[in-house]
Amino acid sequence: MLFDGKGGARDLSAEEVDGWAESDGLLWLDIDQNNERGRDWLVRRSELGENITSILLTAETRPRSLAESDSLVVILRGINMNPGAVPDDMVSVRMSLQKGRIITSWRRNVASINDIGVALAAGKGPKTTGEFLVSLTTFLSLRIESAIENIEEQIEALGDEMAEGNVEDIRLTLGVARRQSAAIRRYLSPQREALDRIARDNIGILLDSEAFDLREEANHLTRHIEDLDLAREHALVTQEELMNRIAHEQNQRMYVLSVVAAIFLPLTFVTGVLGMNVAGLPGTVNPNGFLYSALSMGLCLVGLVGYFRWRKWL
Repeated sequence: MLFDGKGGARDLSAEEVDGWAESDGLLWLDIDQNNERGRDWLVRRSELGENITSILLTAETRPRSLAESDSLVVILRGINMNPGAVPDDMVSVRMSLQKGRIITSWRRNVASINDIGVALAAGKGPKTTGEFLVSLTTFLSLRIESAIENIEEQIEALGDEMAEGNVEDIRLTLGVARRQSAAIRRYLSPQREALDRIARDNIGILLDSEAFDLREEANHLTRHIEDLDLAREHALVTQEELMNRIAHEQNQRMYVLSVVAAIFLPLTFVTGVLGMNVAGLPGTVNPNGFLYSALSMGLCLVGLVGYFRWRKWL
């Protein structure tokens, strides 16, 4: 796309891209790394140099930024909004920023890149390279904020579910929330440092106002990191409460079983003695022997239950 400097842009054909000159205006090339033609153009015709090209084509990388001659190379991460994806499987966008040309590359679709394209088509997009970077970080930050809010809401909702006693579902949801928060935070810290470095070591691509906006976006990332840390602490407290509840329920069951065993232990002893197949047992020739045995065991049972209740063990 060729920017018109007023917030709009128009699509260019391959021939127009090849014939582009910096005097024509700001050029944005968005390259899908899964497209062989796009990779070939980036390697053979971008004139970026081997170092920058290798960075733009790297499969997996962490957020970072570096200045290379007259270019600013930036790698950022965003929430994966593709169908069937999980938010913590974050997508990456790689950029080479120059005053007259912007090159972005990605392996998986980045929704924030599409947002910029929509804004340009509506005449409300960025006008300069610096504004492009600020707009992209803003769109990425908004989706990160939304994902963090969802994680916080999930963790807060676990308190209500815990009151209903649905322990298994709580454990699964809590595990997913903790994994997502840890995965997202893994990339936010280096992304904040990358934005700070760009704003601090401005090589002339960004205006002062754009560098200020970029610092504000870095501050927003700091707040997101703090929110994630708070959510992780909340999840840890919830998990401890959950484990305490599980342990308490297990102890209650074991306590009931122990009481039942203690009550029936004397009765088991009596039935074991009376069940011995030896001569001389009392009541073997008495027709009322079974009745007397049952009454004695019943009295023993009542006495044991009364004793346990007196000791407040029941």
